[in-house]
Amino acid sequence: MNNVVKIPLAINETVLQYAPGSAEKKSLKVALAEGRSAVIDIPMYINGQEVRTTNIRKIAPPHDHQHTIATFHKGDGSHVQAAIEAALQAKEAWELMPWENRASIFLKAADLMAGPYRATLNAATMLGQSKNAFQAEIDAACEMIDFLRFNVQFMQEIYNDQPLSSKGIFNRVEYRPLEGFCLAVTPFNFTAIAGNLPTSMAMMGNVVVWKAAETQIYAANILMKIFIEAGLPAGVINLIYVDGPTVGEHCFNHPMFTGLHFTGSSSVFKGMLKNIYSNLDLYKSFPRFVGETGGKDFIVIHPSAKVEVAVANTIRGAFEYQGQKCSAASRAYVPQSMWKHYSEEIKKQIATIKVGPVEDFRNFVNAVISEKAFTKITSYIDAAKKDSNNVEILCGGTYDKSKGYFIDPTILVAKKPDYITMCEEIFGPVLTLYIYQDEDFDATLKLVDATSPYALTGAILSQDRDAIERAKIALRNSAGNFYINDKPTGAVVGQQPFGGGRGSGTNDKAGSKINLLRWASVRTIKETLVPAVSYGYDFLLEE
Repeated sequence: MNNVVKIPLAINETVLQYAPGSAEKKSLKVALAEGRSAVIDIPMYINGQEVRTTNIRKIAPPHDHQHTIATFHKGDGSHVQAAIEAALQAKEAWELMPWENRASIFLKAADLMAGPYRATLNAATMLGQSKNAFQAEIDAACEMIDFLRFNVQFMQEIYNDQPLSSKGIFNRVEYRPLEGFCLAVTPFNFTAIAGNLPTSMAMMGNVVVWKAAETQIYAANILMKIFIEAGLPAGVINLIYVDGPTVGEHCFNHPMFTGLHFTGSSSVFKGMLKNIYSNLDLYKSFPRFVGETGGKDFIVIHPSAKVEVAVANTIRGAFEYQGQKCSAASRAYVPQSMWKHYSEEIKKQIATIKVGPVEDFRNFVNAVISEKAFTKITSYIDAAKKDSNNVEILCGGTYDKSKGYFIDPTILVAKKPDYITMCEEIFGPVLTLYIYQDEDFDATLKLVDATSPYALTGAILSQDRDAIERAKIALRNSAGNFYINDKPTGAVVGQQPFGGGRGSGTNDKAGSKINLLRWASVRTIKETLVPAVSYGYDFLLEE
């Protein structure tokens, strides 16, 4: 059929509030109970088939690490190779499928997530990644749905972007998928990121090997089931549970490797790029790569800011999801004139925060993701306890892993601006404050810019418009997402495209057309309607 398709207008999914007595709260509690009452078996998905191995690993909630909710089948190099072969086998049919058919699959997946799978997906994220109900809702449900719907809209906008044609010429461009297979390596902390990385590439006609973080497999399994139910053909996305070095060994040494979509640590991303660069002569095409990596995200509080605004946004920015967001506030700069009031108020409010399992909806802070993370985070706290000359603990500093990996919200006050917790990424519920003299505001902005190798997110809290403008200019390279009078977290698809530069990644902005364009290779077609019949030009003729 000949038709110009107009896809449904993308609108951000409404965030449900889970108020007492609400239908969504009741259904979520049912899904949580069902999740806790069973031990499910999670296979890999290669070429549309469920793949199992003899290497079976357990999955436990981080907040209840002795309770098993699932087992998964860990793979090896043979499964990476099988996933690559399945992707390449599926490639031609998938890239030649009309784009609106690809779009319909992902739009259906979004509607499944918004409707019948909403509670299941949120509950899986809560149990597997220890997110409270609201954090799971804005991630696993809303952001994932938004990624799918907006990416479909962005895909159509990209395809509609066509060149001019002069008289006698018909020009157009094709947005082809990359030639080969792509690799998506996804993190534990956002179910939406885990789903977006492979689907954004697949949406543009690419085929994908998807390596999920082991600590996110429980929800990744639900995502894959939804994609399959939505009609995703076999082999287009292949979900495997294999260690990173093995995945890299097989993918980065394959001549048809063509793209990497990554979210994780800066060091791992750099290691991957070194492997890719060393193999450039092997590849059929220059591989594309997009990486969103670490952060040491900041809040700068100007003397004109309202204390209640500063305290609320500091707490939300630093301690929602236990500080395990790439964008979480990890360092804050407080003016001396505000310190007494600010410190008293933040201690008072921190004391009201409840810490515990996600099944109790009264808990604002839950467990960190793993024992490894727990050990790393608490090592910074222990070091601070022994270093009273350079830092003091304003509140928190306590932790317990007997039942779950719980760390109480901890605020340190550094006596020098380059104290280790002001500089290094911690990825946990630890915030470090530095008190600056009011008259040193501009010098403090330079300090903020120079302290960290990262440049992901940051915020300025101020009632003074001139101070806001000075901060916006001074910190223009310090954060890819800059917030004014808000916390530095919570980017919304279609509204605040997300990503940072410097040590924080390639800044290709998830949640925008910019990201999707990375997964397209453009072919320009010029058609001359009435071709020339002689080589000569008029200038060759005599007067």
